[in-house]
Amino acid sequence: MNEKSQLSLDLFTRVQDDLEKRRYLILGELKEISSRFQYYKIYPHLSELVELRNTLADIISRLQDLRNKFPKRIGKIDWVNRTIEHEVVFVDGTDLSAVQDLIIWALPRIEKVIEEGAAIHEFVERELSVEQVGILPNYREEGYFFLPDNKKRLLNLFRFEVSIFQSSDDRYRALKTTYMKSLKQGGALRSPGSIKLDLIREVKELPNPATYSFNTQLDFSFSHTILPVAKRKLMQTIYH
Repeated sequence: MNEKSQLSLDLFTRVQDDLEKRRYLILGELKEISSRFQYYKIYPHLSELVELRNTLADIISRLQDLRNKFPKRIGKIDWVNRTIEHEVVFVDGTDLSAVQDLIIWALPRIEKVIEEGAAIHEFVERELSVEQVGILPNYREEGYFFLPDNKKRLLNLFRFEVSIFQSSDDRYRALKTTYMKSLKQGGALRSPGSIKLDLIREVKELPNPATYSFNTQLDFSFSHTILPVAKRKLMQTIYH
């Protein structure tokens, strides 16, 4: 099963061959993504699907605006009700109608798969608890978090840093994470506080780091589910 989805924007906007073939390809990709969700592997496909859905919805909106700007011709005159129906005249060689039909057909099917992934995301988020380790400093945009990988029976230690970047419309926060090391689970478990003290001794540049410890009983895919959900939950916790 491919890690990378083939649901590219070109699949929807370059409609030059059989429309039924395009629909078959789209259904096949959505089925593959849905099957990954059944194995509790939701990233990166869930975020990619949401972005694709938003882009396609924006295209539909823009196409409608474009239709309104094209010249129209009289399609039918209703003499009884004294109304005139107009037809939009597209320029020669365009496939805008085919693009619009394909996107409108695809959107509810994409939305259904998104709902499947979102339900798993919400479940994992509920089953993933987080608590601060020690006293939190005023500066919380940099520090550590500890996250278990129950499938491999490891406790993974990460360093995080929040960066803020400006777009033309708004400001955004991005979470950068760096894997540090893993500790074996089992036996006498070390407390999050003692792990934090060791890191303070090892990394002198962070004498008072914001530190968070996650806990869960789930043994889902670490890289495809547990870690991405934990990163989102960490951002929510920091800025709660």
